[in-house]
Amino acid sequence: MRKLCLLAAFISPLACAQVVSVESNSLMRLPNNTSTLQLERLDVADYGTLLIPSNVTEVTVGELHLGRDARIAIVPGEQALELKVSRAELSEGSSITSRGAPGTYQKAARSGRNLNLQIKALDAPMLSVDARGGAGAPGFVGLDGAYGEDPGCTWGQAGRGFNGSDGSDGQPGAAGALVRLEVPRSYPLEQIKVQVAGGAGGLAGPGGKPGKGGKAKGCLVYEADGGKSGRPGLDGQPGPAGAAGAVTIQRL
Repeated sequence: MRKLCLLAAFISPLACAQVVSVESNSLMRLPNNTSTLQLERLDVADYGTLLIPSNVTEVTVGELHLGRDARIAIVPGEQALELKVSRAELSEGSSITSRGAPGTYQKAARSGRNLNLQIKALDAPMLSVDARGGAGAPGFVGLDGAYGEDPGCTWGQAGRGFNGSDGSDGQPGAAGALVRLEVPRSYPLEQIKVQVAGGAGGLAGPGGKPGKGGKAKGCLVYEADGGKSGRPGLDGQPGPAGAAGAVTIQRL
């Protein structure tokens, strides 16, 4: 095992590190050049965040300490993460998040990452896990209608404004994750909070504004009336919410 750790340390200094510490109000990312990490101790100070990359699939920790409002943030990924902890001390407001990413106009929302969390000994006022799906992107805004043509003093009447185009529908939210918890039998169930709701659907795209009609114009011989405005575009529909995930709790 020692030879394996030495080899892993040569590839990645944190692969078999003795202690990893995240300072208060700071962010640290674990290395992404290995899929498995083994730590004797992990300390995340108050308001600090430890980021686990998407290609890391297994993290084993001997002793875990999360300070006040400290977080372990797990980047969305296709493969589930196995997080195994021998002893954990979690302070007020600390959490483990495995949330999906919100959608954008270029990319669909991402689901919460599936998580298998095992804690053999746990001291915490609350075990909080957030594995909700990402929210869908909003729909595109409709284009505004063009203005109508102004009349001349020697020809025609003012043109009608053009209609605005319809907004598009919001994109669907992503699914919540599948979370499996293995915790001590003595730890109270009411102190476990796991969120696996699907992401909210994207907001509807608003319709485009109507184009104004051509302006009225007074001339020496006659007066040309202004044109009528076009119609506003219709709003799209909100996107559907993502499917909820599931939670399984096993007592050790």
